[in-house]
Amino acid sequence: MHAYQKTLQTGTSPRQLEATLLMKAATRLKAVQDNWDSDRSDLDAAVIYNRKLWTILASAATEEDSELPVDVKRNIAAIAIFIFNRSLDLIVDPKASDLDSLIEINRNIATGLNAEPQAAA
Repeated sequence: MHAYQKTLQTGTSPRQLEATLLMKAATRLKAVQDNWDSDRSDLDAAVIYNRKLWTILASAATEEDSELPVDVKRNIAAIAIFIFNRSLDLIVDPKASDLDSLIEINRNIATGLNAEPQAAA
């Protein structure tokens, strides 16, 4: 929660921060994928960074005082579980194609977070 409090002081919204961090993780994973045959030295670090990010996102979203709707909390938790399982797959049996879903999920959610929230009708 300290990261969220700091962002409020700097003028960055929590949504913008989350989107930025998700894009950073996606970019890092994509760089590993693009260099798969020549250099995978950042694979473990990129996967761990992404997993830690999703741990924080899922924890914040599913806290009791989270104002998110229950179905959104469940969806975030389900995505996080998928991310954790895919991360384990990558550590046990690394395949470049296994990065596709992690990259796509991060990019899609970041895009959604960067979109203007719809006003309540």
